[in-house]
Amino acid sequence: MARDYYGLLGVDKDATDTELKRAYRKLARTYHPDVNPDEAAQAKFKEISAAYEVLSDPEKRRIVDLGGDPLESGGGGNGFGGGFGGGFGGLGDVFEAFFGGGAASRGPIGRVRPGSDSLLRMRLDLTECATGVTKRVTVDTAVLCDGCQGRGTNGDSRPMTCDTCHGRGEVQSMQRSLLGQVMTSRPCPTCRGVGEVIPDPCHQCGGDGRVRSRREISVKIPAGVGDGMRVRLAAQGEVGPGGGPAGDLYVEVHEQQHDIFARDGDDLHCHISVPMVDAALGTTVTVDAILDGATDITIPAGTQPGATIVLRGQGMPQVRTGVRGDLHAHIEVVVPERLDSHDTELLRKFKEHRDRETAEVRSAHTPNSGGLFSRLRETFTGR
Repeated sequence: MARDYYGLLGVDKDATDTELKRAYRKLARTYHPDVNPDEAAQAKFKEISAAYEVLSDPEKRRIVDLGGDPLESGGGGNGFGGGFGGGFGGLGDVFEAFFGGGAASRGPIGRVRPGSDSLLRMRLDLTECATGVTKRVTVDTAVLCDGCQGRGTNGDSRPMTCDTCHGRGEVQSMQRSLLGQVMTSRPCPTCRGVGEVIPDPCHQCGGDGRVRSRREISVKIPAGVGDGMRVRLAAQGEVGPGGGPAGDLYVEVHEQQHDIFARDGDDLHCHISVPMVDAALGTTVTVDAILDGATDITIPAGTQPGATIVLRGQGMPQVRTGVRGDLHAHIEVVVPERLDSHDTELLRKFKEHRDRETAEVRSAHTPNSGGLFSRLRETFTGR
């Protein structure tokens, strides 16, 4: 028969997480070993701790509600009888999260620790992003102390065991609380949790094993990078305390706006203003492309306002494959605002010649009509 986890905590089956927590804390004040050393109380505390662990886990609680027992079925525990040890295993951590500390020792943190990563921002124009570039940059990070090579000691001196914590890295104290006498642990104030002290520290780094230094490094930016992308330089970040391994340096690209081209992923976009006559008769426009230099774009005869001409493979390269996107040329047909008498006469003759073409009112709801609503929809939805 499955255990009655709700009954152990004294709550209903529809109890909220807050009610579960409140019930567990109330029972813990009575049965926790630091408060009640009786063996029966310790066994009871194991049961209520296991019950709280199960019911505070949504998946395990679902198994209980279905009539099963997650601890018996291997769902994250060893039942009430074992698996807790002297410090109550993971449940001791649950209790510690509620009451602010426990008597379990974590040990010294170690003097040699990995360093943290660093971040450097680099501004690039669109051409540099397209072609790739190698630049020298100045970074200010912690580097290995060349005076002690990371040992932190002066000359041949050595670290000594801390007299305050005796190498444990933490000190324990007895405090009075709602539970009575509770043992708490905190990092040793003398060695700061390391467990060792350096009586004769290095004169350059003061015993830290590292010093700050400004240095120049070469950064290779691959072709095709875009705004916000990061290039990782392994082991070029901060050297860790005690001369620990260095973290990584990340160079974040900030792409500057181009005067002509707008970028959308691997594609490039530009706008070309074409006089009305050239749009009708057709013409060729030369643009200075990012990677291809002077490039001719052919405007076919009869090109309509808002038309787009796509040049395949003339966009930006992809970082990993090098495959290039497309260049999109958006056509804007320019209608002259002022005409002299000669131009006016020519256009009137042209109109008479094309008298079969007249202005007409078209429905704004007709698909692909190019009407006002259609243009607004394309503007805001891209469709």
